Amino acid sequence: MRGMLEAMDDSDLVGFATRLFGLARTGQAAALAAYVDAGVPADLTNDKGDSLLMLAAYHGHADTNDRGQTPDAGADPTAGNPSAVEAARMFGHDDLLAWFEG
Repeated sequence: MRGMLEAMDDSDLVGFATRLFGLARTGQAAALAAYVDAGVPADLTNDKGDSLLMLAAYHGHADTNDRGQTPDAGADPTAGNPSAVEAARMFGHDDLLAWFEG
């Protein structure tokens, strides 16, 4: 996978990444997992800082998280705009707010 990615020019890489994020948005967990298993970084982010898992979760595709992954992976839940804390508060996810607090 790494060799294939290194051989791509910038426009090819952008197109490939766009397809990956599309898989996450549409809940195509098996296809997305195959790319990650082949070497695509699980923490790949788009220009807005959204990871593949974050987009899948945001669009309601819980089955994408079948391995117990979490989108924060040690990240600061107060970082970003909106932060994970602010987003949880905005959507009324008290369970996440409690989890963020420790």
